[in-house]
Amino acid sequence: MSEFHSKIKTVEWIKTSELDGISRMVDQTLIPYEYKKIDIKTTKQMYDAIKTMIVRGAPAIGISGAHGVALCAIELLKKNEENFVEELKKGIDYLNSSRPTAVNLSWALNEQLKIVEKGGTKEEITHALIENAIKLENEDIEINKKIGDFGAQIVPKGATILTHCNAGALATVGYGTALGVVRSAYANDNTIQVFADETRPRQQGARITTFELVEDGIPVTLITDGMCSYFMKKGMIDVVVVGADRIAANGDTANKIGTYTVAIAAKYHNVPFYIAAPKSTIDMSIKTGDEIPIELRGEEEVTTINGKKICADGVKVINPSFDVTPNELIDGIITECGIFKPQELKNLFMKS
Repeated sequence: MSEFHSKIKTVEWIKTSELDGISRMVDQTLIPYEYKKIDIKTTKQMYDAIKTMIVRGAPAIGISGAHGVALCAIELLKKNEENFVEELKKGIDYLNSSRPTAVNLSWALNEQLKIVEKGGTKEEITHALIENAIKLENEDIEINKKIGDFGAQIVPKGATILTHCNAGALATVGYGTALGVVRSAYANDNTIQVFADETRPRQQGARITTFELVEDGIPVTLITDGMCSYFMKKGMIDVVVVGADRIAANGDTANKIGTYTVAIAAKYHNVPFYIAAPKSTIDMSIKTGDEIPIELRGEEEVTTINGKKICADGVKVINPSFDVTPNELIDGIITECGIFKPQELKNLFMKS
């Protein structure tokens, strides 16, 4: 395994006893100005952390959701709640409503729901939920390292990799999906470099991806979202690797808004375009990307930067947080089980 050791641990369960603990996470709204970890102690705090993007990135959201279920159980146990299981299931539904597009959240919550439905005493269920949350957290890092190893195989020597948004250590528990590919490729070949789209409107590429890569000493160049075609035409981009928030059964993929534009440009310029995501991001219950719910966020994300307004008062704003890249624009989907063509995803699940 070609492993680059990232210094970042995005979300981590801190066990204070067998039946108690907190979720400690990086507050990503502060990056790059401040790198600070905060403690999440209640279900409501976890809901707010996911909703306000203190924690973001599909895998990190999923693990945070699993932590949130454990926190909910701890709260109910301390209150000696009579309707423990019923209230716990309400807590799971509540957490699931925080953000609609990333399927990893519902996947992780369902993994916790399986624990609840096995039954047992309040104490047994709470303990099992804590242990499962820790297990899922640890597995996330290993999954990302496998994604990185498989993805490194498609990166040419000395390549420049374009990525959009942040699919790095801060979008996962650690290491990253798209940036996991970068890290593993860089471990093999330190002449590799990255071009990072700024990713309007929340600038995750500018704020977070560049922060991660600079911290790790991996060469990175920041470009604005509209520049990718310019550099592709000049032959300065060798491969595109991005993450995903949900992948339909046919391989259509939802990712941060602007990804579709990058994929169109890559297709025109014959630049390979890859998705890097764990198997848990694939939603076989939906046939195509048309069925993926797209989160609409507040207009202030578009009209302001760092709290300052950048447009005229009264302007209308539509702010979809994600777009869907059709499968025909995707050369491959890099998972912890290998690299698959979009039309081959069903084979991934048949092997399970």
